[in-house]
Order: sequence, then C-alpha cells, then structure tokens
Amino acid sequence: MILFELRCANDHHFEGWFKDNIGYDAQSAAGEIACPVCASTQVGKAIMAPRLNKATGQALDAQGAAREVRRLLSDLRQKVEENCDYVGEKFPDEARKIHYGDTEARPIYGEASAEEARDLEDEGIAVVSVPWVREN
Repeated sequence: MILFELRCANDHHFEGWFKDNIGYDAQSAAGEIACPVCASTQVGKAIMAPRLNKATGQALDAQGAAREVRRLLSDLRQKVEENCDYVGEKFPDEARKIHYGDTEARPIYGEASAEEARDLEDEGIAVVSVPWVREN
C-alpha cells in the first residue's frame, strides 16, 4: 500500500491509500477519486515529504508503521466526520439519490455491505471502503 497526499481543483488537501502507483493512475484516469470535501473528481497528487523516523532518520519499523497507519486512519475518520453527512444504513439509497440527481450533491458516509458497495460501483457510483478505527 502507498499513501499519497492529494489535492482537488478547489485546493482541498486529503490523503488516499492505493495498492501502488499503477492503481492510483488507473483510478485517477477513470475519475474514481473524489475530494471528500467538495466531491470534485479533478484530483492530483500534491507534493509530500517521505515519512521517516525523526530520531534515527531510518524508515519506520513494522510497529512504528502500524502506529502511523492507525494515526492516519484516525485522522481520516476525523476529517470524514467533520466534512461529510452521516447517513448510516441508508448509505446505498442516499448515494443513488445523489448520483441520479434526486437530491443535492454532498459528501456522505455510512454503512454498506460489500455486495451493496459492488452494486453501487456497477452502477457507476464511486464508493470507497475505509477501515474505521475506534476512537479509543
């Protein structure tokens, strides 16, 4: 997995995890990456510094990397909660309403089964599954 700092056309910054550079390029070319703040799909990579262990200058070990991933996922959760509407189990229905123009476009989050997420993707609705870390 690789983490990229991303920036949309409206200059919102956010992070995204991808399998590799090729995965990012494919999703970007297909317009599948959307800003969590404004939903713009005009997204590109922002300049970012590599994450190093400041004490030694060496790359993080497995335990340090796991802590860093947890911290990043916690930050992501906070940003999603601050900038998106929680729609709970109604997520698939709300995503469809937004996609088909039946309701105002806005960033949302909630729950969907793997099958529901696949169905949304099959309809051309961009969804992202995010590991939701507990706050404690």
